[in-house]
Amino acid sequence: MTAHNFLTGNPVRRRDLLSLLAAGLAASPLRARNEDLTRFEQWQHADPHARRRALASSLQRIHRLDESIRAWVQVRPQPQTGDGSLSGIPFGAKDIIETRNLVTEYGSPIYKGRIGADDAAIVRRLKSLGAILVGKTQTAAFAHTSPPPTRNPRNLAHTPGGSSSGSAAAVAAGMIPFALGTQTGGSVLRPASFCGVTGFKPTYGLFSLEGVLPYAHSLDTLGFFTHTPRDMIMLWEALGELRTREEEVALGVVEPIPAGAEPPMAAAFQNAISLLRGRGVEVKPVDITAMLDKLAQESRVVATYEGARFHEQRYREYGSRLQDIAKMVEEGLQIPDQRYQEALAYIGESKQRIAEIYQTTPVILVPAATGPAPKGLTSTGDSRMNRAWTALGTPAIALPMPVHNELPMGLQLTGAPGQDSLVLRAAVRIAEKFGSA
Repeated sequence: MTAHNFLTGNPVRRRDLLSLLAAGLAASPLRARNEDLTRFEQWQHADPHARRRALASSLQRIHRLDESIRAWVQVRPQPQTGDGSLSGIPFGAKDIIETRNLVTEYGSPIYKGRIGADDAAIVRRLKSLGAILVGKTQTAAFAHTSPPPTRNPRNLAHTPGGSSSGSAAAVAAGMIPFALGTQTGGSVLRPASFCGVTGFKPTYGLFSLEGVLPYAHSLDTLGFFTHTPRDMIMLWEALGELRTREEEVALGVVEPIPAGAEPPMAAAFQNAISLLRGRGVEVKPVDITAMLDKLAQESRVVATYEGARFHEQRYREYGSRLQDIAKMVEEGLQIPDQRYQEALAYIGESKQRIAEIYQTTPVILVPAATGPAPKGLTSTGDSRMNRAWTALGTPAIALPMPVHNELPMGLQLTGAPGQDSLVLRAAVRIAEKFGSA
């Protein structure tokens, strides 16, 4: 049953949907009714009976809201097959992640109706812990740039970002407590910033990508969405990945801000840093802007070169029907091997340099996007604030910054590869300073 069919049984007028959405997003998740859980923290504290009631409530919320948000490709809750730290907790999976008995269409009309033969490794892991896969979330076609129909729950006239559009929107709308995404450039952190939720890209290679459609093998990384950093660290603990003890660490801030930051983001970022300093947090300037700007360019070379070669056979079969992927293949096949090797070499040198900087400032702060979500659905936004960190393989998390009566904007925290738990703990502490842990 597709998300569209799931929703057509009891039509809701558009103005009612918008009213419901506004009311739902204005209400604090922690004041939700017992049967209407939205945050992962609430699910973790609920007993099995409450989780069953809350699952029914989540499906009703999807029923009410997804006609306008369009976060889902398919809604078909799968049977619970495991029992563990995630028992009875629902989640969604980006539609480039293989799922048995559910569609995996890669966001492309070419693969409309394609059914997955098996679950990806990450889906198997979550199911083994008792999590319930609710369905598949919308993605940009082949996790590239062609936007899906998903709208931003914070303002339906704006993009939710991409390519993990549906996962970010579903969490932001309170439909599910967590969701899976992937990132090759900025496809987790940017949608999180646009939608006002928390997105986390773990260390490169930490989670298996078995069963996930590749884009660029040197960059592809799984990611997660939750409402808050506290939710994310609780999910991390439920996965058995929480490794470090609570500790204060030195923070660095990239100054000047990397190229591309729009005035609203620059102002919100500077205000956030000032707020932290005003509340007793030491934040030291880190001068790596030129390196980050060049890394953003070099990572694009790597992504285009590798993506073109992965999709080359598909391009020969479908040509221009692949839309933006066709253009990417045509461009990528023109990149000489030597240029690709130069890009990889620069990334390698930058990894050595950043490792030294993390020794004195273990967590570095930078904007999570170039600005707020652009108006319209023709673009998923600019990933340049995230591409460098994806190339470096570092754990990175986006959390909402304090803004007033504006679209959300996110703060990005990064740390050395393998220091995922340290970055998560720092994100919780910063969110507490912001009053939004």
